[in-house]
Amino acid sequence: MNPATVFRSGALLTATGISFGAFGSHGLRAMQPPVPERQINSFNTASSYLIYNGLALLAISFHPSLQAGNSVRRYRIASGLVLGGAVVFSGSIFALVLGGKEKMKFLGPVTPLGGLAMIAG
Repeated sequence: MNPATVFRSGALLTATGISFGAFGSHGLRAMQPPVPERQINSFNTASSYLIYNGLALLAISFHPSLQAGNSVRRYRIASGLVLGGAVVFSGSIFALVLGGKEKMKFLGPVTPLGGLAMIAG
C-alpha cells in the first residue's frame, strides 16, 4: 500500500471506530430485547481497537521511508496486517454482538486470529 492508501485506511478505521463506539454506548442500550452489559463492553472494546489501529496506520503513513517514495515491503506488510487484523478482530466481535452469539458462534475462534495479525503488524 502506498502512503495515501495507508492514510485513508487509518482515517476510515478511526472514523468507523468512533461511529461504532457511539452506537455501542447509546444505540445498543436502546435495543429490544436489551443487550447485556457484557456484550456492550465487548462492542466498545472492538470500537476502541478500530480507533487504536486507525491511529497506528496514520502513524505508519507518515514514516519517512514511505514519504520518500520508498514503498518498503515491511511497511506495506505491516500496514496490511494491522488493517486486516483490525477488521477481522473488531468485525467478528461486532457480528457476535449484533448477530447473536448462537447464530455467529463460528466467529468466536476467528477473533484471536485478528488479534494475532494486529500484533504481527
